[in-house]
Amino acid sequence: MCLGKALLWRTNMAALGRGTAFLRFLRNNARILSRSGKPAGHKVGRWRNTVCTSGAALVVGSGLLCAVPFTQVQSLSHESLIRRAASLVTDSSSTFLSQTTLALIDAITEYSKAVHTLIALQKRYLASLGKLSQAEEDSIWQVMLGQRAEVNDRQEECKRFESVWVSALKLCETSAEAAYASGAEHASITMQNNIQVARSQVGEVEKVSKDAEKKLAEAKVLEVEAMTQHAATLEKSNNEEDVPEAYLRED
Repeated sequence: MCLGKALLWRTNMAALGRGTAFLRFLRNNARILSRSGKPAGHKVGRWRNTVCTSGAALVVGSGLLCAVPFTQVQSLSHESLIRRAASLVTDSSSTFLSQTTLALIDAITEYSKAVHTLIALQKRYLASLGKLSQAEEDSIWQVMLGQRAEVNDRQEECKRFESVWVSALKLCETSAEAAYASGAEHASITMQNNIQVARSQVGEVEKVSKDAEKKLAEAKVLEVEAMTQHAATLEKSNNEEDVPEAYLRED
C-alpha cells in the first residue's frame, strides 16, 4: 500500500510539473508576441491551435489543472463588419451635417442683422431729408453704402455655406440608405432624425431672414418715393428762385 501511494504521489507531482512547465511556455509565448507586434496570420492560427490542443491534453492528463480556461477568439463575420462600417459612416456624416448646419445658421443670422441695420439707416436717412446740411447727408449716405456692401457680403456667405450644407444633407441621406441596406437600422433611423432636425433649424432662421428681406424691400420703395418727392421739391424751389421778381408781382 505504501508503495502504491508513493507511485500515485509521484505521478501526480509529475503531472503538476508538466502543467507548470506548460503554463510557463504560454507566458513566454505571450511576451514574445506582445513585443514583436502583430504576427503573420498563419502563425497566429497555428499558435492558437497549439494552445487549444495542448489545453485539452492538459485537462485530460491532470485532474489538478482541469480548471485552467482556454478561450478561442472567434473571427467577425462580413455582415457584422459591414454594419460596423456603416455605423461609422453615419457618425461621420452626422458630424459633418451638424457643423455645416451651425455655420449656415450663424451666417443667416448675421445676414439678417445686417439687413435690419441697413433698414434702420435708410429710415434715418429719409427722416433727415431737407433737415441736414449737404455734408451731413453725404456722411449718412456713405454709411448706407458701406452697410449695403456688408449685406451683400453676408448674403454671399450664406450662399456658400448653404451649398456645403446641401451637400452634407445628400451625403447623410445616402449614408442612411446604406446603413439600412446593411442591416444597421438603428444608425439609419438616427441619421434620418438628424436630417429632420437640421432642416427644421435652418428653416426657422430662414423665416427670419425672409422677413428681414421683405422689410428691406418695403423700405426701398419708401426710399424711392421719398427721394422722388424730395427731388421734386428741390426742383420747384429752384424754379421759383429763377423766376424774376417782376413776374411774381400781381398786376
